[in-house]
Amino acid sequence: MNLHVRPGTALRGKIDLPGDKSLSHRAALFAAIADGESKIDKFLVAGVTEVMLGCLSALGVNWRLEGNTLYVSGKGLSGLTSPEAPLFCGNSATTLRLLAGVLGAAGIPAILDGTPGLRSRPMNRIVSPLQQMGVNVSAAGGGAPLEFHPTTGRLKGIDHTLSVASAQVKSCLLLAGLRAESEIILREPALSRDHTERLLRKSGIEVWSDQAPTRDGANEYITRMRPPDELHLSPLNVSLPADISAAAFLLVAALITPGSELVICDVSTNPTRTGLLDVLAEMGANLRVETKPDQGGEPVGDLVVQASSLHGIEVSGPTVVRMIDEFPAFAVAAAFAQGVTVVRDAEELRYKESDRIQAVCCQLRQLGADIQETRDGFILHGGELRGGLVQAEGDHRLAMSLAVAGLASRDEVSVRGAEIFRESFPGFLDALTALGAEIWAEE
Repeated sequence: MNLHVRPGTALRGKIDLPGDKSLSHRAALFAAIADGESKIDKFLVAGVTEVMLGCLSALGVNWRLEGNTLYVSGKGLSGLTSPEAPLFCGNSATTLRLLAGVLGAAGIPAILDGTPGLRSRPMNRIVSPLQQMGVNVSAAGGGAPLEFHPTTGRLKGIDHTLSVASAQVKSCLLLAGLRAESEIILREPALSRDHTERLLRKSGIEVWSDQAPTRDGANEYITRMRPPDELHLSPLNVSLPADISAAAFLLVAALITPGSELVICDVSTNPTRTGLLDVLAEMGANLRVETKPDQGGEPVGDLVVQASSLHGIEVSGPTVVRMIDEFPAFAVAAAFAQGVTVVRDAEELRYKESDRIQAVCCQLRQLGADIQETRDGFILHGGELRGGLVQAEGDHRLAMSLAVAGLASRDEVSVRGAEIFRESFPGFLDALTALGAEIWAEE
């Protein structure tokens, strides 16, 4: 699919977005290992969650979708059955890493695999600590496929330091730790998103977090979990908030397109995920959050945004972790800001669906951006983009960000390979069209 975007039309309106991707993954998995039937409203139905549901089916879990409401008949951790074939995780590292934790706890034989893109992503971050816990797992070459062999008895507790703050790694080890005989202690250089911890607490598991100074004076963020003597998770009955990562594209679209004014409803405002809101405010964005009651144990608010004159800033340190998925959209905002934007400490972007530092720099340069790639980020001299033809590079977030750039560029933007946006935000095209954008697809 090619997406074509014509600039110049203001975006106006009020919009509801799909449920949060990270929460949808976790809620489906928690429901699978709970005892009884769970109901999850506003579940994200997209490519990345469909592979998770497919894997749950292969593990013997029954589920059904009615619109965007997911019903899951939980089997408990001990009720999962060994799959007859490798579990295919598509291009979703979240699916693979979270399932790895559950398989480690269940102790059943299985193979986790995925696309060539997923096979290229680093998995020793979970394999090594899982092995230390006593999980019989191996990964040829440090990546997928991961092969799990039967593991009997309880696992060992672990005190593990993550080299990079990662909610996926942290969640994997916490899930495996549900069958550990002693406390799980995980240390991070920054606080990664805490959706798994919130769901664990909601399920009655003792999990808590704090921070402490290290010898070099930096802060260390520590998550602790006390495994239960017997695991019996209660079924879920939750409605998920909208995905702030999906909202990011519409926020940036409204900020850079003159005359725009949007209200994005019921968005997750979990403080471990709101780095983009903070940096956009620092850039001069006319943006506010109208707080609403929590949904599914998560803070929620309506995001109200108007077109704004932005200026360049520097982004580094812990803020990077709190907006790690939003950098492609952020880079588009920075391309239209006055002055220089510098991103540091973001080397983790090189290990996403694409090398996002390289891909963002390359494709924005095709649109006329003055952007320089660095080892752990980029330097961007903002102003305007001229438009042109760009490639999605198999990355859903890059595809949508490049389309958003076309709303305020000098000339039309065409995005090749744009169908990849369906992986995480199938309604992206319809959402922008409903708000007034001139955007259309050509198969």
